[in-house]
Amino acid sequence: MPTYRHGRHEHGQNFLTDPATIAAIVRLVDDTAGPITEIGPGDGALTAPLARLGRPLTAVEIDAGRASALRRRLPDVRVERADFLHYRLPATPHVLVGNLPFSQTTAILRRILHAPSWTDAILLVQWEVARRRAGVGGASMMTAQWWPWFTFEQAGRVPADAFTPRPGVDGGLLVIRRDPAPAIPVTQRRHYQSLVHRVFTGRGRGLAQILARTTFGSAPAARAWLGARGLGARDLPKALGRQDWIELYAARPHAVTRCRDR
Repeated sequence: MPTYRHGRHEHGQNFLTDPATIAAIVRLVDDTAGPITEIGPGDGALTAPLARLGRPLTAVEIDAGRASALRRRLPDVRVERADFLHYRLPATPHVLVGNLPFSQTTAILRRILHAPSWTDAILLVQWEVARRRAGVGGASMMTAQWWPWFTFEQAGRVPADAFTPRPGVDGGLLVIRRDPAPAIPVTQRRHYQSLVHRVFTGRGRGLAQILARTTFGSAPAARAWLGARGLGARDLPKALGRQDWIELYAARPHAVTRCRDR
């Protein structure tokens, strides 16, 4: 296994080394409030400037050697040696921040979205993931399934040269904020997400056919609903925006019970 100037690569880390990107992330965090939990601090390039914000900071690091080194270097930071996928997050409001291992992005995003209490998440992910999760060019199923409770924003592109070792793709800053007044009660999340899954995986040559089969029961009703929102019969589910999904859930005449979130 290769060894790099910033340590071994066994956990899939691409260490962030660009000062401008680090400063941009710190500015985004500075616009939030409350304790901070950093995911995968690595060698602490982001941890040290986050600590200077003067807020309680917990760093969750899977690598035992790096965790020990961070404790010695930053004694005011609480360093937890743990796998974030199994780490118990605080039950009180907090902010998440991290340069996510690209190979673990989807799993970590799922863990974050299912976790309670955090208010904001500032995450460095692959560029295309940041765009897709923010709905640029059309929403992904994961984004649509969580839109009633969160907003997703793409906050900038990070060139591959900002990392060591250099990954094969650029990164992107993804900002997720929890809606303090969600459009749909969280108790209805399973039913709502079932609807989104059914529409995204439904059969048809466009939304009119898909919604006729999965939601409205007839093509005229589906076309009328789409037309009122400026959408065409051949548009695909990714064309539906946040408010469209919320209104579709409110208008659904047929109960949906199957669920698979992504």
